[in-house]
Amino acid sequence: MLKGYTVDISESGIAAMLRIEASLGEVVELDFELPCGAVTIQAIGRQRSAFRYGFEFVDADSVNELIRRTCRDLAVDQPLTWPDLA
Repeated sequence: MLKGYTVDISESGIAAMLRIEASLGEVVELDFELPCGAVTIQAIGRQRSAFRYGFEFVDADSVNELIRRTCRDLAVDQPLTWPDLA
């Protein structure tokens, strides 16, 4: 079991900061909390940059719907910001 901190989530995957090395290309089970409850889902390690890892969710329809809903709710709560064009 590896413990880490999530730093980003989308409908297709999640990024996490891990303290020890994880293998890329392997299916892993992720457990994390969303505002509406706990999630357990399988994912594949796809990317690594130092201690930040990117995981792609493996299809799990009921959990993916919960993740989609959470991403939409969180996006609505975020103000739109535009880069300074001056």
